[in-house]
Amino acid sequence: MEHEVTNLSLADATRHAPYLTYARCVNAHNRPAQHVGDWPQEGRVYPVRLVPSLIEGMETVHILGFAGEHPYYNAFGLDRFAILADVWLN
Repeated sequence: MEHEVTNLSLADATRHAPYLTYARCVNAHNRPAQHVGDWPQEGRVYPVRLVPSLIEGMETVHILGFAGEHPYYNAFGLDRFAILADVWLN
């Protein structure tokens, strides 16, 4: 499933697909100097979408409701999160 690469709200994400994925942040260290926007807290659980990165060609984690600037928006490496569950909203 492809999503537009941008900041995703909870409403936008569920409009595209009727499920939410939840992930726990397991590594909030080493924030890149060029990152502008929200940053996750280690140990917290977030609703996310897994979105293919157009820059690196691998899946990235987009935290729903987080805001970030171009070119990374709110994309984080999959290694920073442990995927917990998919919850279908039907």
